[in-house]
Amino acid sequence: MSDSILTSTSAAPTEQQVTDYLRKNKNYFSSHPDLLSEIELPHRNGNTISLVEKQVAVLRERNIDMRDRLNNLLDNARENDRLFDKTKRLVLALLEARDLPVAIDALLNSFSKDFNIHYTRIILFTEQPEASRAVMKSLASARTELGRHLKAGRTTSGNVDLSEAQYLFDDDAGHIGSCAVTILNADTPFGILAIGNQDPSYYHATMGTLFLSYIGEVLNRVLPKLM
Repeated sequence: MSDSILTSTSAAPTEQQVTDYLRKNKNYFSSHPDLLSEIELPHRNGNTISLVEKQVAVLRERNIDMRDRLNNLLDNARENDRLFDKTKRLVLALLEARDLPVAIDALLNSFSKDFNIHYTRIILFTEQPEASRAVMKSLASARTELGRHLKAGRTTSGNVDLSEAQYLFDDDAGHIGSCAVTILNADTPFGILAIGNQDPSYYHATMGTLFLSYIGEVLNRVLPKLM
């Protein structure tokens, strides 16, 4: 196809022919720069603008979009840095704990103050009372009340029924809308780490549980030595 199909008055080209021609000859407007300022496009406000103005507007919109995406990436990076620092402080505090009460205090204080978690419970499966803020219960009672979590063998999250909430959060059960639970395990289950929120949709079945699972893995290595 030559330029004649675009300039001939005897047989006007179809819209598709023009489209195909311009796609195959992307440098056409380089040879005819005067046309860029003559082509007019409808604008939202009813006026017309030149093709060059339209291209500038499109590039401006793309630039704004890319800038917004970059800002979001930077915000996420900053948030990840803050999360890493908080997590590092917690892990170091757990590793440095010399007894169970200090380790439990470090965990509960970090979750409450650093991570702003509404409700946190550590339940340890033992009949021996300990001078710590952990709750002591039997493994048999956990199998009765939280059988589905024990069978899952992984961190679970979502809505919780009243009996489970009462077992995990005792007096605060009425305030729990949703929760996440990880089973503490060193060859055999020895405890539960549970966090709760008043919002029923805050912890849901499809949310990521990497953070809680990671803290659970740290506790699996630290707490048995202190119990």
